[in-house]
Amino acid sequence: MKSLLLVVAIISMAAAASSQQADNPRGLLDRAIEDFLSGRVKESVVGFDRVAALVPDVAPQLWQRGIALYYVGRYDDCRKQFESHRTVNPNDVENPAWHFLCVAHAESPQRARAVLLPVGPDQRSPMREIYEMFKGTLSPDAVLKAGGQSLSARFFAELYVGLYYEATGNTSAGVAHLKAAAADEYARAGGYMHRVATLHPLLTKK
Repeated sequence: MKSLLLVVAIISMAAAASSQQADNPRGLLDRAIEDFLSGRVKESVVGFDRVAALVPDVAPQLWQRGIALYYVGRYDDCRKQFESHRTVNPNDVENPAWHFLCVAHAESPQRARAVLLPVGPDQRSPMREIYEMFKGTLSPDAVLKAGGQSLSARFFAELYVGLYYEATGNTSAGVAHLKAAAADEYARAGGYMHRVATLHPLLTKK
């Protein structure tokens, strides 16, 4: 996903104009991210929603909000967040992937595939293969093979294969690949998304 730096810069300008700490967008964003990374997802959504309301021009940038919305089951809002994110980040394959996940859970994998968002050239490996998997034209095994020896590529292959399997009904395979993505060896390569992988079993526990 896109770097936080641009989002933080824009929100910092808005924060400078705010004299009330409770409505300081930068502080709210920092707390929302901290809440999510600590597993307090409901609290994080409250914060992300407040940032989006206070600084609507920044709202499309908040892909972290979309992921949090997914985990609290607000799938329609999740879908809309990733549709808006495409307007500011059109080349990121992770965006249509999460959009697929939202629609698959709200409606069906078939519907999610039918409305899969288009995407531009994402140069990261194996993002093109991941997109083709969600499109239905490439197998999960081919995505895993495309991960090769790069830690980053292997992490994203395991993560999105796991999420894809889970969303399409193969729960046992999904759990196995998401567990692989959560391995400590991928922490640096996966960054924020590695934390998503480690939190996933807790956040989806019924």
